[in-house]
Amino acid sequence: MRIMKKNVRVIFVLMIILALLTACNPETAPGRTEGSDDFLNQSRGSCVSGYAGQPTNATTKPQQLTVMTHDSFSVSRDLIIAFETANNATITFIKSGDTGSALNRLILTSATSEQPEADVFYGIDNTFLSRALDHQLFDPYQPATLKKIPEVFKLDQHFNVVPINYADVCINYDKAWFDEHDLPIPQTLNDLINPIYKGLLVIENPATSSPGLCFLMATIAELKEDTARNFWISLKENDVVIASDWETAYYTHFSGSSGKGHCPMVVSYATSPAAEWIYAETQLDESPTGSIVEPGMVWRQIECAGILKNTPNRALAELFIDFLLSKAFQEDIPLQMFVYPVLPEAALPPEFELLTQAHDSYNTMNPSEIAENRDRWVNDWTEWMLD
Repeated sequence: MRIMKKNVRVIFVLMIILALLTACNPETAPGRTEGSDDFLNQSRGSCVSGYAGQPTNATTKPQQLTVMTHDSFSVSRDLIIAFETANNATITFIKSGDTGSALNRLILTSATSEQPEADVFYGIDNTFLSRALDHQLFDPYQPATLKKIPEVFKLDQHFNVVPINYADVCINYDKAWFDEHDLPIPQTLNDLINPIYKGLLVIENPATSSPGLCFLMATIAELKEDTARNFWISLKENDVVIASDWETAYYTHFSGSSGKGHCPMVVSYATSPAAEWIYAETQLDESPTGSIVEPGMVWRQIECAGILKNTPNRALAELFIDFLLSKAFQEDIPLQMFVYPVLPEAALPPEFELLTQAHDSYNTMNPSEIAENRDRWVNDWTEWMLD
């Protein structure tokens, strides 16, 4: 999830680049060891020894790496340049819509191909993961840093994918709109079907959007199937607005965004209000939006990355996965994508930590239960809401 913004923390990343370039002296830079999980140490080694034992130098043609992501992927450009410089590589990012759309594209182009469309896929989450694994899209890789990551984030025991970040999907609301209309903030899912909220909520289609699928899963986890069905039918009767993806829902329909749409509530993330405050065009005393993080209203989303099967750039792909778990990248993503890092030692920016709403209650579901039921649930939802 990302709110449009200017680049920040430039000084920090420039220091990283300086460290990387300084480290490229072959007389002093240590080699990259198998157990090294610090990005700077890895990059120093790559400056000397390259990949798979091949030396890198100014006359060597850069290696090409293609990374497919969802549309909300963002990282400081200076970090990417540092990785490319240190590893004699050129990275191409393919943004392919929301997670569901990107996964559908990969299944069509790469599941049975000897030449996958990309080398790495970033953004597969705990709601769509089993579908990717069913199509055997990934080659396993177990980075050294994975031992530092809490077990709760490790979704695949065979290491086809590794966790990178997490966030909580919930409903955001436009504070000014609710104040002006003197309406209470909904506190439960069932509140949303109250006629006083008729036409006020925009959601995403769970067939194509990971936040949309997360919200569907949250309702099933909280209400159970039969009650969830009744909830969704009632929500349709209450004129819920359905968008194909998060960006359309947030920037076109949500009144609290820069798009100034007509819906004062949207399915988004608990960290979105922090983004609205930090990157507001004028200085604000508080965020113009809030998150509803009451029990039963939140779903914990975990995003992962994996190396695509049959990639011709396996060694470089492994190093990119290492980079995604590096402290430098993990500390960059809170203010880039407004998600939490999975690396415990990654420090959160003070403004991010201050503005995000703390909560202890969230829904999740066993991956095997998701795998067994996801397609049926999505088909049922489509029948309830779109037919």
